[in-house]
This record gives sequence, C-alpha cells and structure tokens, in this order.
Amino acid sequence: MPLIILIVLLVGLRYFEVWRFAEISWWWIVGLMVVAFIWFEYIEKLLGLDKKKQHNIDEQRRKDRVKQSFDKTRK
Repeated sequence: MPLIILIVLLVGLRYFEVWRFAEISWWWIVGLMVVAFIWFEYIEKLLGLDKKKQHNIDEQRRKDRVKQSFDKTRK
C-alpha cells in the first residue's frame, strides 16, 4: 500500500509541477506503476501474502463468532 500512496503522490506533484518534482520524468512514475503491478499480481501471490491476509481475517471472524456465542449463553 505505501507504494500506491507514493505513486499517487508523485503523480500529483509531477502534474502540478511542484518544486523539483516538476523535473521528474514520467517514465520513473510509470516504472513504479509497473513495479506495483508486478508486486500485487505475481510476487505477493507467489509468497502467499494474499492468502495470509485472508486467513487472518477469517481467523478474527471465527474468534468473534465464538466470543459472541459464549456471551449469548451466559445471559
């Protein structure tokens, strides 16, 4: 996510020609976009990071459901 924020920030600074960012070539920004695409489409899946995030979300849902069911039985 920080890479996406950096790309958006650079695009904005380059477009509005702020300070030294006005001199940055668009190719650098396009290059960062390509790196972000490759990361999110291939490398993240290769390392299993996308599955890990989903697993953590599912685990939290399970814990919340168990906690909720115990709270209902006590009342």
